Amino acid sequence: MDVEQLIRTIPKAELHIHIEGSLEPELMFEIAKRNGVSLRYRSVDELRRAYNFSDLQSFLDIYYEGAHVLRTERDFYDMTAAYLRRAEADNVRHAEMFFDPQTHTDRGIEFATVIDGIWSAMQDSTVDSRLILCFLRHLSAESAMKTLESALPFRDRIVAVGLDSSEVGNPPSKFAGVFARARAEGLRAVAHAGEEGPPGYIREALDLLHVERIDHGVRCLEDSALVAELVAKRIPLTVCPLSNVKLRVFPSMKQHNLKEMLARGLRVTINSDDPAYFGGYVVDNFLAVHRALGLSEDEVRRLAENSFEASF
Repeated sequence: MDVEQLIRTIPKAELHIHIEGSLEPELMFEIAKRNGVSLRYRSVDELRRAYNFSDLQSFLDIYYEGAHVLRTERDFYDMTAAYLRRAEADNVRHAEMFFDPQTHTDRGIEFATVIDGIWSAMQDSTVDSRLILCFLRHLSAESAMKTLESALPFRDRIVAVGLDSSEVGNPPSKFAGVFARARAEGLRAVAHAGEEGPPGYIREALDLLHVERIDHGVRCLEDSALVAELVAKRIPLTVCPLSNVKLRVFPSMKQHNLKEMLARGLRVTINSDDPAYFGGYVVDNFLAVHRALGLSEDEVRRLAENSFEASF
């Protein structure tokens, strides 16, 4: 089979998708209009032109502004339903979606409004899906703990907790107590680490947060002992190639280390991260890697198998 055809048709699981990062500009403007929210961009095209990021923080600034249009349960439903339709088109059979409650509760939106809208869309989709509550690491551990407590009445809808937002200067160790509480409540754990932050952050996430997956993790290759541990323990790494290039983690896709990670025996998966901002969903990420680095049929199958084996 042609490799590109295989990429498009093979069943996949997506394990690293921020649902707020799937909010396409067209839907953002539609929601803003019905909620009476003003955007500083005059058109979809002008907004898309602003997606020229220099680093993670420059992306986050515009990401949080986009999320500001979300106000009602219908808004969260529409956003989630749109992502799940797109995932289905990519033959994503299972999705584990991050959501960022603090982005919304800190501006007065009720936790229930957020999760009810997302959950309703999940029930109406043919894609099997789960929710992972992410804590914003640039905020305090106290804020994260408060968010966890707000989530506990909805724990039957949440499979795990995660850690995202500005990595540099916000090590996983900052949230050790919150993650311990989450695990005690029966929630599983993942964390963003080793994207812009150093390999030591991956080590902290494993040793102090006791995570089962590392989100990104591309900088692990700088520490051979860490690589050996990740391989031995079969810790999955949810890599997001288009995101890594868009945020300048790698200068170009040709310089991405995904093929080397596979060759070293790491349990790599391919994901879309924030697809509305980074230029592509799961199939787009697979194709970008294949066209730049050349994926074999066996590697495509291994990546797809990894995604299901690494899922919750």
